[in-house]
Amino acid sequence: MTMDNYYFNFNQILSVTMILFAIIDILGSIPVVISLRNKAGHIQSEKASAVSLVIMIIFLFAGEAMLQIIGLDISSFAIAGSIVIFIIAMEMVLGFDFFKEEVPESVSIVPLAFPLIAGSGTLTTLLSLKSEYATQNIIVGIVLNMVFVYIVLKNTARLEKLFGKTGLHILRKAFGIILLAIAIKLFRNNTGL
Repeated sequence: MTMDNYYFNFNQILSVTMILFAIIDILGSIPVVISLRNKAGHIQSEKASAVSLVIMIIFLFAGEAMLQIIGLDISSFAIAGSIVIFIIAMEMVLGFDFFKEEVPESVSIVPLAFPLIAGSGTLTTLLSLKSEYATQNIIVGIVLNMVFVYIVLKNTARLEKLFGKTGLHILRKAFGIILLAIAIKLFRNNTGL
């Protein structure tokens, strides 16, 4: 282990932050977030961000071991996440309600914190980042992303006004199809189909 592994590295932090930003894709999830907020009444931005942060940090340190203890591999975990994402996407495209729970506390955790923010893609990415980057730099990257996620979640009402009803309807359908494609890709990549 070199001395570089004990210090913060701006380039590593920047790389990790950008990779996680692309994987989490909170901006692309705005229509889903607004849809969940409308269904539940409100979303607890602090709780969703904090739970996502905790899930990611725990998974960074103990993810592989936790999955092995319960007899799961990363592929099975990713397939489970892809199914939840698939159901959310179907809701967006077809207008059905599969998630009947309308308690803001539960919506803020499932499906928002997991699997939308800290989903299987994010968690498996964290495991692969661990082999390339120093842990402290990954943690800083996670925290920076969660601050941005919190800002977006806190401002969904403003974003809703910005897009308008028609704009949101179009975004919801478009992102529903994109989310379907992501779910199918995740499923295919982890089943070998």
